[in-house]
Amino acid sequence: MPSPPRAANDAVHHPYFARFYARLSVAAEERGGVGALRTELLAGLSGRVIEIGAGNGLNFAHYPAAVSEVVAIEPERHLRQLGAAAALRADVPVDVVPGTAEALPVKSESFDAAVASLVLCSVADARQALDELRRVLRPGGELRFLEHGRAESRLMRALQRGADRTVWPMLFGGCHSGRDVLGELAAAGFTLGEHRRLRVPEKGPPTPTSYHVLGTALRG
Repeated sequence: MPSPPRAANDAVHHPYFARFYARLSVAAEERGGVGALRTELLAGLSGRVIEIGAGNGLNFAHYPAAVSEVVAIEPERHLRQLGAAAALRADVPVDVVPGTAEALPVKSESFDAAVASLVLCSVADARQALDELRRVLRPGGELRFLEHGRAESRLMRALQRGADRTVWPMLFGGCHSGRDVLGELAAAGFTLGEHRRLRVPEKGPPTPTSYHVLGTALRG
């Protein structure tokens, strides 16, 4: 089996955005309905799970009891510290460790499931991150994803492209609003399972990051 690549402990450093995101994400849990989506995303998981870009650990409270261990990868120091505090309050064992999605510091084929939640927008190389998830999943392992990405309307897709080529990544910690999540999953060799498109939040005027997809994919 290939050896896991190595990455620096603090390969990602967005101190101002990290603090902004920590406040925004907590507010979105109830007002934006994200908390309920996290519960749906993680329902039915069991065994060993790896979560990439775990941030401030808002998923941790939603893992079902059948999960034996969560290895939560977070590259940004401030968010990792918040995640470690959230791990102490979780009902399942959670180990928060530094690392990037493109260079996961774990052995190949060592996890039953993986979780990518609002993270593929901001990784430097989405294809490499997904290749890494395939590497660490056991054969037949399941990837759960909740991501924002490419809009369905031509006008909004044009707006996303313009934003992503200019100020959006600089303002929002490397985020790209219009990545083709489903296309990236298929290109990386995952077999798409059940999934659905949704807007977050459901009401109000749309933004470049309103267009989400929630679902499952299997390691091919």
